[in-house]
Amino acid sequence: MSTLRFYSRVAVLVPVTIIGIPLQWIVVRFQWPGRRTIPMLYHRIVCATLGIRRIVHGTPPRGKAALIVSNHVSWLDICVLSALTPLSFIAKSEVGTWPVVSLLARLQRTLFIDRTRRKDTARTNGAVAERLQAGDAIVLFAEGTTGDGTRVLPFRSALVGAAREALASENSNNLDVVLQPLAITYVRRDGLPLRRGDRPDIAWHGDMDLVPHLKGIMSGGPIDVQLTWGTPIPFTAETDRKQATRKMEEEVRAHVREALSQGGHI
Repeated sequence: MSTLRFYSRVAVLVPVTIIGIPLQWIVVRFQWPGRRTIPMLYHRIVCATLGIRRIVHGTPPRGKAALIVSNHVSWLDICVLSALTPLSFIAKSEVGTWPVVSLLARLQRTLFIDRTRRKDTARTNGAVAERLQAGDAIVLFAEGTTGDGTRVLPFRSALVGAAREALASENSNNLDVVLQPLAITYVRRDGLPLRRGDRPDIAWHGDMDLVPHLKGIMSGGPIDVQLTWGTPIPFTAETDRKQATRKMEEEVRAHVREALSQGGHI
């Protein structure tokens, strides 16, 4: 069954990807309408094909510039979040060197940052500010890496400063920016609650190889993921980014803990 499931999914996703890559490249290259919605439609197909079911609580930001501050569990997070609403991501520079993945990331207008270089944070903040000024929603995985799906790692506040740069710019034009916390929790597979020992099958962290993990996801049963949108924080020039980041971390941590409890985790 798992082998049949794997090849049937490959038969769907490979042609969709082959068609989607040049289409998205064209609309991004010429700044045509659709550069934000094509990735969303593509990832909805991915989620449907892989049997990923989204349980959404709260309301995502719509119609305004937003820096979405989230925990990070797996490469699946990209598919799950992208299927919800048009958005782009801030990713570590290594992602920009991965075959195929880097191409897909660039076509979704991902911003890359070298976290080992302090000056690169300033460069990325400027790029994020430009996107916010254009009204984009951008996802920041504030832990700086993926976790094991059980606990939330400490959030880093440096890139939250991009919101202040957007407001300080002479092009801000009374820009309305919000910080939006988001908790991602994988709760069930094949209709059964995920136990602690099952979570590495979905969480992708540490030195885990991507290809075997990808094959395991594509061969396995349906996955339920809970997405909990937290309380938006209006961001102004007076907002303390460290305090705001700490507040979002606490809220995300509480939502993950609640989802794990309600999902029947051990």
